[in-house]
Amino acid sequence: MIHSNGQSSFNRRAFLSRTGVVAGATVALASGGFLFKTAQTATAQQPADLDPAVLNFALNLEYLEAEYYLRATTGAGLEAEGIGVTGQGTLGSVTVKPNPKVPFVFDFFADVAAEIAHDELAHVRFLREALGNVAVARPTIDLLNSFNVLARAAGLGSDFDPFANEVNFLIGAFIFEDVGVTAYHGAAPLITDKTYLSAAAGILAVEAYHAGIIRTLLYELGPFTQEAANKISNLRNALSDEGAGVTDQGIRVTGEPNLVPADANAIAFSRSTRQVLNIVYGAVNAASGLFFPKGLNGAISR
Repeated sequence: MIHSNGQSSFNRRAFLSRTGVVAGATVALASGGFLFKTAQTATAQQPADLDPAVLNFALNLEYLEAEYYLRATTGAGLEAEGIGVTGQGTLGSVTVKPNPKVPFVFDFFADVAAEIAHDELAHVRFLREALGNVAVARPTIDLLNSFNVLARAAGLGSDFDPFANEVNFLIGAFIFEDVGVTAYHGAAPLITDKTYLSAAAGILAVEAYHAGIIRTLLYELGPFTQEAANKISNLRNALSDEGAGVTDQGIRVTGEPNLVPADANAIAFSRSTRQVLNIVYGAVNAASGLFFPKGLNGAISR
C-alpha cells in the first residue's frame, strides 16, 4: 500500500449568439470528427466552430480536478463552495470516502494544496460562465475505486488512498496535472476564437505551474515517490501512445531529475482527445471508466 471569486472576461452574449454553434459542434463530435491526431489534420478537417465543444471537454476535466483538490483540502466539493454543477447532460455524483480531508502534517504542503484547489475551482467557474447555458453538468466522478484500479495497473499495490496522507495526496495529484497540460496543448489547434485561445493558453500555463510544483515535491521526497510517479507516467504513456511515441515522462530519468517533461525541442507534450480519454477512462478506446464511470458529459465522450 502506498503510504477567490474573480469574474469571467469572456463575452458570453457574443459566445452564445453564433449561428448554429451548438448544433454544428454536436454533429461534428458525434461523427468522430473531433478526434484529430495532429494540428495539421485538425486544420484540414475542423468544422467552422468547435469552441463550445472544446471548452466543455475541458470543463469535464476541470470538474474532476476541482473535486479532487477541494475534497482533499476542505472535505467537501464544488457545491459547498457555491459553484454550480448542473447543465447539459446528466448530473452525476462524486464517489469518495467519508471524511476525505487530508491530515496534512506540514503547513507548506497544505498551503500548496489549498492554492491549487482555489485555482481549479476558479477554472470551473470561469468555463461555466464562458459557456453559459451550453455548459455541461458535472458528470459522475469516482475518487475512490478509481485509484485502486489505477494503483494495480501501475504496479503500485492492490489499493491506494490519495486522501490518507500528504504524500499519497501528491501522488494522486501527479496523476491529473500532466494530463491537463497535454490536454490543453492538444486542444489549442481546435480553438478558432483568439479570445478563447488566449484564455485556454492562460489555463494551460496555470496547469503547467501546478504540474511543475507537484513534480518537484515528489522528486524531493525521495526514491519512493520518484518510483511511484515514474510508474504512473509509464502507465499514462502506455494508455495514450496510439503509435504516436512518447507523450509522457517520469520525474527521474537515468538517475537525474526530470522536472519538465518535454520533447527534444523542449516543447510540452500534446495529447489528442482520444488519448486523454484513454487515461481518464483507464483503457484504450473505452467509452467510460475509472474516474468517469459513466463517461463525460457531451457528445465528445462518445
